[in-house]
Amino acid sequence: MSQSVVPAIEEKLTDTSVTLTFEEYKVYQSNDDVKYELYEGKLIPMPTATILHIKICEYLVYHLQRYLERQLNLVVKTGLGVRTAKDKSRIPDVVVCTRNLWEQAEASPGAGILDFEEKPLLVIEVVSENRRQDYVIKRAEYEQANVPEYIIVDPAQNRERVRVLAFQEGEESYTQIDYLLGQEMVSVVFPDLRLSVDEILCPPLVDDLINEEKAHLQEIGQQLATERQRAENERQRAENERQRADNERQRANNERQRAERLAARLRELEIDPDTV
Repeated sequence: MSQSVVPAIEEKLTDTSVTLTFEEYKVYQSNDDVKYELYEGKLIPMPTATILHIKICEYLVYHLQRYLERQLNLVVKTGLGVRTAKDKSRIPDVVVCTRNLWEQAEASPGAGILDFEEKPLLVIEVVSENRRQDYVIKRAEYEQANVPEYIIVDPAQNRERVRVLAFQEGEESYTQIDYLLGQEMVSVVFPDLRLSVDEILCPPLVDDLINEEKAHLQEIGQQLATERQRAENERQRAENERQRADNERQRANNERQRAERLAARLRELEIDPDTV
């Protein structure tokens, strides 16, 4: 495109910046490292993530991947866009969708975005500077787009919470549940997924979790190797006992055969072996 695109601010009433269609947005290339969402045809710059923001997202991805690892048709992604209306598209912090949808987005030209017919199962936003964006505007968009579950993680001091918004059976609007410090967050789409709110809001470094997991797996491996060695030793001992028993049986059989031959020889000499 020949015209430059100026990022839009939602609250601005008079806006003369270029308006993009969704198709134009999907192939738009900026001259900076800023990511942009699309809101009513305008580019909305996304703020640079804080370290805490990054840690929370990594923590959630880590646990979601492990929770879903046996469900081969589901994937957990960051940076994947979700189209919420004709001229609106968001980039949630975390997205859970089917592998089929991910492959469709991968095969589609331009930016990786799930379109109208490609609904994710779950989106997560970590609250940053613009709280109204996550609590009001994006909530309305995800709800209107029929995204089954939207989770808001808010680590701000004195506001700490994890808000779960989802469609309950038979309902056409989100039902809201807030989970606070000291509680466990429970997903509606994945009811067996339970995470400590304290850990979500102040997560350990995922690298440490991975190292702990590796150490645990190594410990289990060593235990299995020890058990295998113990079982092999028992098998070998049993084999030795069996061989010893076979040798004893063979020796007894040889002795019996020798006695039978001697008895036969005595009978040939007309000697009763039972009287010898």
